Amino acid sequence: MAATVLSACAAKPDADTVTVLNSATDTAEHDANQDFFDRCAEPLGLNVEQISVPADQVASQALRMASSNSLPDILELDGSELPQFAETDGLRPLREVGVDTSVFSDSAVAMGSFDGAQYGVARSVNSLALIYNTEMLADAGLEPPATWEELESTAAALTRGDTYGMAFSASPNADGVYQFLPFFWTAGGDEAHLDDGAGAPALQLWKDLVDAGSVSRSVVNWNQQDVNDQFLSGRAAMMINGPWQVPVLDAQDEVDWAVAGIPVPEAGQDPVPPIGGTVMTIPKNEDGDRGREENAAKILNCLNSSENQLAWGERVNNVPTRDDAAQAYRENQPKLSAFADLVRTARSRTGEVGTRWPVVETALAGAFQSVLTGRSSPEEALDDAQRQATAGE
Repeated sequence: MAATVLSACAAKPDADTVTVLNSATDTAEHDANQDFFDRCAEPLGLNVEQISVPADQVASQALRMASSNSLPDILELDGSELPQFAETDGLRPLREVGVDTSVFSDSAVAMGSFDGAQYGVARSVNSLALIYNTEMLADAGLEPPATWEELESTAAALTRGDTYGMAFSASPNADGVYQFLPFFWTAGGDEAHLDDGAGAPALQLWKDLVDAGSVSRSVVNWNQQDVNDQFLSGRAAMMINGPWQVPVLDAQDEVDWAVAGIPVPEAGQDPVPPIGGTVMTIPKNEDGDRGREENAAKILNCLNSSENQLAWGERVNNVPTRDDAAQAYRENQPKLSAFADLVRTARSRTGEVGTRWPVVETALAGAFQSVLTGRSSPEEALDDAQRQATAGE
């Protein structure tokens, strides 16, 4: 990506229309977004027009728009994609156009920042938690596990017949890595130094769960939706998953479920899951029309009021990034409050390695795939991963 490409000007004839490029291709999501855009735009005498493409096409679409001088006023990116855009100097630091960045949680600020400046703002975020079948645990006289030792014993006790005690995604892609990070990070793993040994116990935990028969060996092929399917079919008593599964969980009445924190190596530790979601950025308007950038900033400030963040978070089952809105979310959504607690200690995937994250992600995926299929020990796998992640530096 060339800096000159991303910073190309956006020629837009209608000064009162704010354009947004996002991934809201689902009709319900698109309409929900428009409801919130309209409630913010109308009092300002503005209109908001969404350009929605599949999530994996947002970045390439933005580049095509830049090359034709038609960049949107607001570009909504996955948090992991922000560094590669910010590095090009094609995004406006939000404080320069009057977006109040002082009200957001530390993890949300980190997800929207690059090289010390905040370029993106997330109105809500997600993470991972332990979701469990309340009936299965109650019948076994068990509580949700809080530590790794309890996780292993509880998963073993719940494994019977066609039901595994635990399910997670270990697919060789972003889904698997997202699910591995809470274990890797809480163990002390460092994505910038994969071979320092600290993350090896997390790999060993996953291997032990699989070798004990408490987790299906098929996890190496399951994405996060597959994991949810296993849980709902009664073939898994517990799973690691996120709030994006809540609509499906709520739509059925076969499985009673609840949410708990992710087990940690030692009692009393805080889990460190990844923070996920999208961030809204403002591309630079290099033709000097700062008015368009300022209009976009007004929309962002309105979307991120406490009231609007709470309403949006409740609509999409994600946690608001303002502390006051997050606290109200906990009170209003007690069944999902564990997600709000986990977001407090969550980390950005790109916070330490920045634009190198895609390479690190691939290397981590290779590490747990190698361990779970018996090709490498945890230490060997992470040594190989470090070499892969730093090749060519």
